[in-house]
Amino acid sequence: MALVIKLVQKKISPEQLFMGSVLLVNGGNYLYNLILGRLLGPEAFADAALLVTLLLVLSFLGMTFQLATAKFAVLFSEGQWAAFQNLMYRYAGIFGVLVALLLIFFSSDLQQLFHTTTPWMFRFFGLAIPLYFFMSVNRGKYQGRQEFAKLSITYQTEMWSRLLITLGLIVMVPSNAALLVAIGMALSFVFGLIPSNYKGVSLRKSRLLHPTNKKRVSHFIVLTACYELTQIVINNSDVLLVKHYFDALDAGLYASLALIGRVVYFVAWMFVMLLLPAVVQKQKDGEPTAPILFKYVGYIGLLSLAIVTSCYLFPELIIKLMFGEAYLPMAPLLWLYALATSLFAISNIFAYYFLSLDHYLPILLSGILGLSQILLVVFFHSSLAMVVQVQIIAMVALLIAQLIYFAKTIV
Repeated sequence: MALVIKLVQKKISPEQLFMGSVLLVNGGNYLYNLILGRLLGPEAFADAALLVTLLLVLSFLGMTFQLATAKFAVLFSEGQWAAFQNLMYRYAGIFGVLVALLLIFFSSDLQQLFHTTTPWMFRFFGLAIPLYFFMSVNRGKYQGRQEFAKLSITYQTEMWSRLLITLGLIVMVPSNAALLVAIGMALSFVFGLIPSNYKGVSLRKSRLLHPTNKKRVSHFIVLTACYELTQIVINNSDVLLVKHYFDALDAGLYASLALIGRVVYFVAWMFVMLLLPAVVQKQKDGEPTAPILFKYVGYIGLLSLAIVTSCYLFPELIIKLMFGEAYLPMAPLLWLYALATSLFAISNIFAYYFLSLDHYLPILLSGILGLSQILLVVFFHSSLAMVVQVQIIAMVALLIAQLIYFAKTIV
């Protein structure tokens, strides 16, 4: 057995191992949502999907911690790295507690806004947010140091624990389904902290960053947080707005459409995790960075073409296999939604490339177009089809803007 493991390690690079792990995690997360959709039905699934979307919305802060830690894990060493690491854990704790308090305090208002069955789903979810941010800092360390085996494990432990705990609770505990989903999510963050290494970490200000380095860190954190926020707005505002404007049945049907159509976006994260530290290292060494961008854009482009084509040719088959016949009314919209998320996934690769190089204008472009998507849905939501169509318009505009900016920066 040991011989087999050694042979596998020699033939499979850490990057390939991580890519395989991400595919497995995405598959497990899809399985999690598919089982919930079949067990709960469209109306109850709408509440469960809202929690998943809420986690994605809050992930703009989590990814800010992760990407900032990843970048400066490459650039800093020894004393400055120790000071920076302590700073990130302090920020994670402060923001985690703040977000938790806000979710708990406004839980009743959130229930009314999104027409959920209970406010307790928001309260249980909020209690675990500090752990989620600590988990993000851990992942940033592994990502920046390109310790992809450990990075893979933390994603695996989170995904499998959420899947098994949530489904076990739903089957064995007679209670509100959305509440059980929230508890399962909260407990998965505990398992997502495996593996962790807090050696040398102190939440006290015993070590300070050099003023120049602190300025670089502050700029990057603000830049990353702004972009992550715009990205979350673009990718999740539609689900939240549909939950607000449409009834529970339509919201549940749309949630299933969004889950299937976003497969390109979820897989694209695998390439983002590899892109950022590679670009930062190339820039640090004075080497060209554009070839890395072209490689990952090519991967996402081919994947997008395959998924959109499949959704166009076999929409009913895909929906039946994944969610069942109750969700078939969404079949005509499947390829259109997949097209919208494919356009966003490709533009996202460009955006993270620019983010790695500390370019600010693409963040502004994403913010403007993210706001335009919200306004389009607010003013044009007479049907679910129209909601999807206006998103395609916004995503085409975003990708064109990114391409124009890239063309100007390389001239």
